[in-house]
Amino acid sequence: MSTLLRARTWPKTHPLALDAVLAAAVLVCMVAASFVDPHADHGAKWGARTPDALGLTLMTLAAAALVLRRRAPRGVLAATAVLSLVELAADDPRAPVAMSAVVALYTVASTTDRPTTWRVGLLTMTVLTGTAMLAGPLPWYDQENLGIFAWSGMAAAAGDAVRSRRAFVDAIRERAERAERTREEEARRRVAEERLRIARDLHDVVAHHIALVNVQAGVAAHVMDRRPDQAKEALAHVREASRSALNELRATVGLLRQSGDPEAPTEPAPGLDRLDELADTFRHAGLPVEVARADQGTALPAAVGLAAYRVIQEALTNVRKHAGPEAKAEVSVVRVGPNIEITVLDNGTGQHAGPGGPDEDDGHATEGAGAGGGHGLLGMRERVTALGGSCTAGPRYGGGFRVHAILPVKSRTAPAGGGTTA
Repeated sequence: MSTLLRARTWPKTHPLALDAVLAAAVLVCMVAASFVDPHADHGAKWGARTPDALGLTLMTLAAAALVLRRRAPRGVLAATAVLSLVELAADDPRAPVAMSAVVALYTVASTTDRPTTWRVGLLTMTVLTGTAMLAGPLPWYDQENLGIFAWSGMAAAAGDAVRSRRAFVDAIRERAERAERTREEEARRRVAEERLRIARDLHDVVAHHIALVNVQAGVAAHVMDRRPDQAKEALAHVREASRSALNELRATVGLLRQSGDPEAPTEPAPGLDRLDELADTFRHAGLPVEVARADQGTALPAAVGLAAYRVIQEALTNVRKHAGPEAKAEVSVVRVGPNIEITVLDNGTGQHAGPGGPDEDDGHATEGAGAGGGHGLLGMRERVTALGGSCTAGPRYGGGFRVHAILPVKSRTAPAGGGTTA
């Protein structure tokens, strides 16, 4: 197999050697043809004539020029054409030096464009054939003269066909390579989007529920000795929050399963229909939350509903973590034309008041700021922007913090961040 492969690649790796072999073969053919007299009687054509010194010299020079046909195709064509013209005008009987010009014309046609092939081909055919008809002792319509015209025409046509096929194959190969690169880039883009979406979901789930667990566990530890009933209630909330976190994590991780893995959970993604339940979890954690809705019972697409739910969840989680123990939160959901507007306000007085306060989790204190390494507000904006909406967050005048998101009721895109499972 390796020997066959080397044999196939040898012409490409040794083009000059291949041209030398071709030139030698053309020289043999020209010398052999010079011994044939096409006008001799049948059966006595071979050996009826012999080439003279001028003919042998011209054939040798023409064959030698073919060695350089790839490096200078037009120069080789000009040289072989001149040698052919000298032979046609001065030698009798004629030697087939024009055979080298035919090979050179084929090379030019196979390495240039079609208009050039037409111009060079017609010029070569006309000059060689015209010289043969006018200068030779034979009748102008002799088969040798017509043969020069036919062979040069076929050489130009064959070279143009080879060039066209080579260009066609190169174009197909280029399209295949471009399609392969496009598929790889698309696959990488989809993987990156999916990773980003899962990262946002994991952040939202973990930040929300772990914050609640932390608060309730602190309450239980504080009142364990003096008020065991209240400690028991706090631990019940811890258990409920942890169970919810596990369920949402299981649903999120289920997206990573392969087709042969066990079936992923089919619980629908959370949306604004679960807003009251979400608010209750924060109330149980000690954060007063007021909810006002004027969305007229609008049914939202799953991606929009999930984004709205996550924005409110993240905003309230940050209020509970950063706004101080006396903070209160207000959530409003309003239908305004083709959009749903969501606003989360708090009156926090903590050192990092509001849902944008920088800490180990969220590093964006205000719109456009990026002092830390957090992902909460960044995730909000990515979710909303991916659906064609907008999200702003920043301190309120007089204290507190405000998160405001505008989401189109009908999302204009189908982003990776708008999945249908939590």
